Amino acid sequence: MALITSLLGGAVSIFGYKYLIGEKYIYSVQNRPPAVLSNYTADTTSVVVPEGLNFIHAADAARPAVVHIKTSYEPKSQGQSRVYPGGPMDQMLKEFFGDGFSMPEGNYQNGGAREASGSGVIISADGYIITNNHVVENADNIEVVLNDKRSFTGKLIGTDPSTDLALVKIEEKDLPTVIYGNSDNVKIGEWVLAVGNPFNLTSTVTAGIVSAKARNINILKSKDNLAIESFIQTDAVVNPGNSGGALVNLRGELIGINTAIASPTGSYAGYSFAVPVALVKKVIKDLAEYGTVQRALLGVSIMEINSTLAKEKGLKGVTGVYVASVNQSSAADKAGLKEGDVITHVNQIPVNSSASLQENVARFRPGDKIRVKYVRDGKEQEVDAILMNTKGNTALVKKEDITASTKSVGASLIDLSKEEMKKLRIDGGAKVTKLLPGKFKEAGIKEGFIITSIDKQKVKNAEDLMHYLDSNKSEGTLIGGIYPNGQKAYYAVAW
Repeated sequence: MALITSLLGGAVSIFGYKYLIGEKYIYSVQNRPPAVLSNYTADTTSVVVPEGLNFIHAADAARPAVVHIKTSYEPKSQGQSRVYPGGPMDQMLKEFFGDGFSMPEGNYQNGGAREASGSGVIISADGYIITNNHVVENADNIEVVLNDKRSFTGKLIGTDPSTDLALVKIEEKDLPTVIYGNSDNVKIGEWVLAVGNPFNLTSTVTAGIVSAKARNINILKSKDNLAIESFIQTDAVVNPGNSGGALVNLRGELIGINTAIASPTGSYAGYSFAVPVALVKKVIKDLAEYGTVQRALLGVSIMEINSTLAKEKGLKGVTGVYVASVNQSSAADKAGLKEGDVITHVNQIPVNSSASLQENVARFRPGDKIRVKYVRDGKEQEVDAILMNTKGNTALVKKEDITASTKSVGASLIDLSKEEMKKLRIDGGAKVTKLLPGKFKEAGIKEGFIITSIDKQKVKNAEDLMHYLDSNKSEGTLIGGIYPNGQKAYYAVAW
């Protein structure tokens, strides 16, 4: 059965069940609380390393640049909106919804602070560090502990839930760094090392081989439905606290960022998955320069080719991906791609799955030109496609474009795309893309929330919302809207 996939530039979602060799696997991607160490019986299974193979150089090269990251989350009151029964915000809500509105009684005391941890990789001598988004997402405080035990406060530069990557900065000089490798040159069967720094245990190193490339395991959740999964799969053990650590080749070069694991038992052993460094470099560069990722779109719906589809469509082989449809006025449409074409290469890199196509497109920015090789009516052809952004043009998104915020609000907002408005059946709104300490976060608003009304007035876009907030003199505001899953919500914001 062919799986139909929508490629919105760097985004492909595959719907279906995932099984590996007939066994159901549990995929896990999460930050972990500090662990209590225990003794375990050693596994008697041994790995036979080929004669002459040496991991020492790679381990020595990578370990100094892998750090431990500790995050903490300030206690929040119970009840999403901090609306206390009988309080001023409770009264304001009754004015909007009538006297029949009431808050449930309950315990509104703050709970204790929460902590979690993971790993990170230093990529510049002046303190830029790659980690996973899920390691630092929504953290109130970030602490970075180096391999030499020195500790620094980390500043979050930017995050990209679509790839589960994040960029953190510490203020220091002359730090050890990793050297970038080339994930395109990684071969199945190649030996690799997974290097992490969990639980303040300094560094840990495990070895394994690459067992697959361009793996999509449907584990990343993206608010804009642009999750990008094209993992390098290895059998190197990646344990809790190793998320955000380095996957390196035997030269000690970074080829991926360890992100997820899969195991038939749910324990932390089995397959591990890393974001390829070719994609990491682009995402991190965007975050450093713009504070957000410049997401490029090709604009085609595709189907992965198997023998059934090849026979049905009269294709000569099963290589490449089948173009099921082309979005009107998209980059693909303007380049002349058509339904029925089979895309085989992007910039001379072979494409044999939706995951490999999404990764290759995601390496570029709107306005970049890519060379697409495809087969039409049995003949190979090539064409240049100029990629576009989510709004259908080639403009790059600047920080000032996405950050319509004030210190008190503490939120970054963007206008909705036409696709989002159509999907949710709304004609406007402002989407919360990032939350900082401030009134929105205190009220319980989550990232991804789309604000459609404020004090019963319609919100058309981010500028409209900020204009109202800047001119608002009241002590409280009622904000209404909808989440990407269709759930409607109201939040009372006290000023």
